[in-house]
Amino acid sequence: MGRLRVLVADDQPIVLEGLRNILMPEFEIVGEARDGKELLAAARRTKCDMIVTDIAMPLLNGIEAVRRIKKTDPNVKVVFLTMHADMVYATEALKAGGSAFVLKSSAGDELLTAIYEVLRGRKFVTTAIAARVLEAMASRGARGKRGIECLTRRQREVLKMVAQGKTLSQVAETLHISTSTVKSHKRRLMEELQLHTTAGLTRYAIEHDLLEHGHGADC
Repeated sequence: MGRLRVLVADDQPIVLEGLRNILMPEFEIVGEARDGKELLAAARRTKCDMIVTDIAMPLLNGIEAVRRIKKTDPNVKVVFLTMHADMVYATEALKAGGSAFVLKSSAGDELLTAIYEVLRGRKFVTTAIAARVLEAMASRGARGKRGIECLTRRQREVLKMVAQGKTLSQVAETLHISTSTVKSHKRRLMEELQLHTTAGLTRYAIEHDLLEHGHGADC
């Protein structure tokens, strides 16, 4: 068997350089991507064995990109590498088809371990949050959809696109509305959901499966 063929994705050049330094002595890097759209194209082009990807990337976040990739290539292995020690990100990353969740701050110590665990058919979650992630996944089914049912269709459309990494102008162009209207929808979303940042909106969209299931009914 030849060397493992790995595709890496991150929007930061310095992170891609670090990944090359860690992975190239043992594996073959067959491609690099700097956003979610590039990741989709590179996965189709390279037919890689494994993907190591960030979550927060432009145009399309890593979780949604992997969800789409796994539909056409269910056998590809995926390691998520992120700066967010967040249980929601971790559980959704694994649910989307990831086999490992590693923090960038721990990559030097844990990334190779995670890859070899995945190759053995096991799951790996960074030790900093492993126990909490297991608890969260076990209790996930008992959680409600807090507030999601009372968002309008347009609010859900805006929330989904913002979570996918689209700029306000891209959202406006797609929905055929003004940028100021998009800003207004985003502000109302933050008020209604009691969130204060774009990262918070993204986390909420991932937690409530908006990127996978679409918009649902109006309230």
